[in-house]
Amino acid sequence: MGVPVPAALSFAIASIFWVTVVLHVTAEPPFACDWSNPSSRSYPFCNPKLPIPQRTNDLLSRLTLAEKLSQLVNTAPPIPRLAIPAYQWWSEALHGVGSVGRGVRFNGTVTSATSFPQVILTAASFDSRLWYEIGDAIGVEARGIYNAGQSMGLTFWAPNINLFRDPRWGRGQETAGEDPLLTSRYAVSYVRGLQGDSFQGGKLRGHLQASACCKHFTAYDLDNWKGVDRFRFDARVSLQDLADTYQPPFESCVQQGRASGIMCAYNRVNGVPNCADFDLLTKTARKQWDFHGYITSDCGAVGIIHDQQGYAKSAEDAVADVLRAVWKLEYGTISKDLSLSRHMSKVNTSEALGKTLGRKTQSRVK
Repeated sequence: MGVPVPAALSFAIASIFWVTVVLHVTAEPPFACDWSNPSSRSYPFCNPKLPIPQRTNDLLSRLTLAEKLSQLVNTAPPIPRLAIPAYQWWSEALHGVGSVGRGVRFNGTVTSATSFPQVILTAASFDSRLWYEIGDAIGVEARGIYNAGQSMGLTFWAPNINLFRDPRWGRGQETAGEDPLLTSRYAVSYVRGLQGDSFQGGKLRGHLQASACCKHFTAYDLDNWKGVDRFRFDARVSLQDLADTYQPPFESCVQQGRASGIMCAYNRVNGVPNCADFDLLTKTARKQWDFHGYITSDCGAVGIIHDQQGYAKSAEDAVADVLRAVWKLEYGTISKDLSLSRHMSKVNTSEALGKTLGRKTQSRVK
């Protein structure tokens, strides 16, 4: 049994940050739908009384093709004519709100955030309430920093729920360890806390405190070993080992935890890049697990499908492969840099963008 952490832990931290937000009035959070702007108030996507899917569809209907494509990357530019600010999808929160990603900056009233112990340590407590309290405290701080105007986004690419099966992996401290059951339970508790759900789940009715993204999907636990790096690594895994070992944490993360995002990993599994694997992203995550959130690639993972792995014949083919796998977002710039005619001609433009932006935009509306 682990040592329980009082609920006062997150409450105390929450109080500090909400006081900070109330007292700090010089910075403005990057909210869309500025209610001081009459034109913004008239848009249905700005009406909080409407259902989130309706607001999402209204916003998408107002975007041009170029604007839609510009929103595919992690640094999404502003759309001034609709009063939509820039948005940064990349923020980190493995064991506390971090400034490693581009979304958070400790350059104002808030100069730091609580740093909890590494996950490998807190996971050893076997205390799901502790994991929930930590996630909740991080989510409250994340929301407070955003409201203080020091963040460009509320999407956090955490938790890392890969399995630490080989101690030579340099990122093992980010994970809950080698056990699929423990990692699954950690994922559920942390995600519920971060997103503002109750400990038991079921509290959320659309809106999020912050957005969690479970990574790195799937069979990813090597960075560099004997000349094989994470970009070229091809994990040879049996279907039984995938089902029994590697997939349960991600299944739990999206089904019980209701995480709003998944990050596909750099590596290949049985020859197919994770981010271009239709069976993994659509058949398994979307259909079998009924996942409705966004899917992001890891940093530059779309480009390496061509230039590092040689799976696609060209960068354009790599983008098309990923879009066909029901991809949502590129953590990088390759898709924005490629011309529309070259890579969008390989897939149904309207259908691909609809699938790509629908759930992604819905996450921002939440």
